[in-house]
Amino acid sequence: MKYSVIISSLLAFSVLFTSCEKFFNPPQELDITEDMLYDDWYEYRSVEMGLYGLQQNLVEQLVILGELRGDLLTITENADADMIEIYNFDISRDNKWASPVNFFKLISACNNFIRILEREHPEVLNPAVDVTNYDRLYGEALCMRAWAYFTAAKIYGKVPYIHESLTTIEEIMEFVNSPGTYIDSVYIEFATDGYYNDTLYNQPITLEKQLYDLPLIIDMFTYQLENEVKAVGVNHAIENNDNTWEVTIWNTYAMHALLGVMYLTAGDLAQAESHFDFIMYNTSPNRRYHLDNAFAEFNWRNIFTNIDHREHIFTIWFNKANFQQNLLQSFFEPFNPHNYMLKPSGQAILKWETVWRFQFFNYNPSNPELTEMYFPGIPGDWYRGYGVSYLYINDALRFITPDEWQEMLNMKLEGDYRTVNNIMEGMDTIVLKYSINKNRYDQDANFPIYRAAGIHLYMAEVYTWWKFELNNVIRTYTTEALGIINDGSNYSELGTRPELGVRGRVGFTRDEDRIHINNEQFIHDPFTNEIIGYRDMAGDLHGKQLLLEEKILDERARELAFEGERFYDLMRVAKRRNDPSFLAKAVSAKFPAGQREQIYNYLLDENNWYIHYFD
Repeated sequence: MKYSVIISSLLAFSVLFTSCEKFFNPPQELDITEDMLYDDWYEYRSVEMGLYGLQQNLVEQLVILGELRGDLLTITENADADMIEIYNFDISRDNKWASPVNFFKLISACNNFIRILEREHPEVLNPAVDVTNYDRLYGEALCMRAWAYFTAAKIYGKVPYIHESLTTIEEIMEFVNSPGTYIDSVYIEFATDGYYNDTLYNQPITLEKQLYDLPLIIDMFTYQLENEVKAVGVNHAIENNDNTWEVTIWNTYAMHALLGVMYLTAGDLAQAESHFDFIMYNTSPNRRYHLDNAFAEFNWRNIFTNIDHREHIFTIWFNKANFQQNLLQSFFEPFNPHNYMLKPSGQAILKWETVWRFQFFNYNPSNPELTEMYFPGIPGDWYRGYGVSYLYINDALRFITPDEWQEMLNMKLEGDYRTVNNIMEGMDTIVLKYSINKNRYDQDANFPIYRAAGIHLYMAEVYTWWKFELNNVIRTYTTEALGIINDGSNYSELGTRPELGVRGRVGFTRDEDRIHINNEQFIHDPFTNEIIGYRDMAGDLHGKQLLLEEKILDERARELAFEGERFYDLMRVAKRRNDPSFLAKAVSAKFPAGQREQIYNYLLDENNWYIHYFD
C-alpha cells in the first residue's frame, strides 16, 4: 500500500507513512522515540511520507480559500457557517477554513526533518559531495516548506517566520500567540560539522516574532531553493515499480514549477521564464509536459481519473483503500451522504458555454463594420465543460444529458427560450471534476498542485509581457504566447511531434476558433455569436497585451477551474495592472444584485484580499 499510518513522538502531530513491504512498519503499540529513529534508510523514507500526509490535510482548505473567494465558485444553502464567512469576506479568527494550523504543522515537520538530515547527514549541506538519496529527501523537505510558506503568504498577506528550533505545533502556536518574543529553553545548537562532541546542549535563545510579507517570503525561499538544493525527489519506483510515485512527491520539475510561480508572482518575468522553460522544453525521451494528443478531446477527463507524468507535475495522492480521503465529493455532490455546500457560479458556467467551435465569418478588411458571421459554429466547451467540470442536476437527482445540454445551447442560439426553459426547469449546477469515475463513498480524488497545462498558461502570461529590443525596435513574444494557447506552434522547431496547444487539444482547432490579437477585435453576442461591433486596436500594443492577458485568464478558468488557484490568478493580474478594480469587478459579479456593490467596494482595498489572522 502507498501510505500506512504510524505514530511518532518525534513529530507529535505528524503521521509517518510506508510504501511496500520493505518500508519501515513497526508494531502499532510501539512508542517510537527520536533515539530509536533514523537507524536505517527506510525510517527516513517513512518520515518523508509523513510530510505528504500533512500536505494532504491542506487540500480542502486550498480549494475553499483559492476558489470560493474567486469568481468561479459559490455557496449553496447547505454551506456551513465558516464557508459563508469565506464567501462574504467576513472571516472570524476561529474560522476552521481560515486557520493556519495545518500550514504550521507542515512547516514544523519540515523544520524537524531538515534539522535531522543536517545533523545526521551533514553532506547535504556540501555541494561538492556526490548526490545521495539523503540529498533528494532534503530537497523534498526544502521544497515543501517553501511551498507552505508561499501558499500561506498568498492567503494571509504576511506570516510569522517559524524558527527551525520550533519543532512541535504546541511550540509554534505559543510562539505565534506571543506578544513579540519567545524563549525557546530546550533549543539544542548542533555544531556545524555535525559531530556530537562539538554540540552545545540546551542553550536558551530568545526568538523575535517576525511577520514576513509575500515579497520577502518569495525572496527568501527562491534564494534557498536556487542555492541550497542539490537534488529533489527519491526514485521510489526502483523498489515498488510504481512510476506514479515520481509525480506524487516533490521532484525537480515540481521545484521549477514552484520557483516559476514565485517569480511570476513577484513580477520577475525573466526568472519565471527560465524555470517554466525547464518544464516545457525538457529533453526527456517522450518530451513529457508537451500538450499533444495524450489528453486530447474526450481524453482530457482522464487527467482527473489517473496520475500520469505526461500531465501531472506534482499531485497530492489519495486512496480510499488506505484510508487516504478528502472532503471534495462531500462539498460538491448532492447525493447522500454528501452535503452539497459549494457549486459553480454563473460566471464559471458562462466561461464554458459561450465559446464556439467551427465558426466562420466573412472578414471585410477594407470596412470591418461590414464583416458578417457566415456560420456561428457550435457553442460550448464540449471536452472540458459539461459532463466533466460541471453538471446540471435537479432536486430529483436527474441530470440533463450531453445531448440535451447541446440542444439547450443551440436553442439559445436560435432564441427559442421556451425550449431552453423546458430543458432547464428545476436544474442547478454541481462541480463534477472530483467525482469522475468515483463511487459515492470514495472521496479520494487526487488533487493537482502543478500540471502541464497550468504551466503552459503561466508561460503564455509571461510571453504576453515579455519585450526585447532589436535594431532599435521594441518587439514582443505575443506570437509565442498565442502558439502556446492555440496550437502548440511555439514548439515548431521540434519537427513532426503532434503539438496541439491548450485550446487545440480540446477541439478549438480552426483558425476562427483560435485566440487572435488583431488590429480589429470583433465583439460577439455571447449566446448567438453574431458580430455586434468591433474595436480598432491598431497601434495599441499595450491594449492588445491587456486583452491577451484577459483571454489567458479566461482560458485558465476553463482549464483549471476549482483547482485552487483562481483567486490568486486574479490577484496577480490586478497587482500587475496596479488596478484592484480588476479583481473587485470579477469577484463581485457572482454576488446577487443587492450585495454586489458592497463586495466590489470592499475588494477595491487590496488589504481586504488577505485573511488578517496575524494582525
